[in-house]
Amino acid sequence: MNVVPLVDVVLVLLIIFMITASTMEFGLEINVPEVKQVRDTAEDLPVVSITSDGSLYLGDQGININRLAAEVKRRFADAKKVYLVGDRNGNVGEFVQVIGILSDAKLAVSVVAKQQDVKKP
Repeated sequence: MNVVPLVDVVLVLLIIFMITASTMEFGLEINVPEVKQVRDTAEDLPVVSITSDGSLYLGDQGININRLAAEVKRRFADAKKVYLVGDRNGNVGEFVQVIGILSDAKLAVSVVAKQQDVKKP
């Protein structure tokens, strides 16, 4: 049996995988603040993210702050709650402004934080 075509296909697939593996890392680079206690939740809610430079995202798409409430209502019609992720190096004023806009739209806001490593003596 001739295995040369099989080896050729496997090598091509390996090369394709190696090229695309580096581009598979997607998402926003947000350095989430740490807190001592974090509540675990498994709810599937819309995620609003604020990066350190003040860029605002709904899911993984950039969005204008003036369209935020309308877009959340349009994309997630039955959502009553929103996760808010903010970079620890971001501006607090923008964070508070987003909370205000979402609250005015009658959306509950849950702030996302990472649990702090607590060293016990």
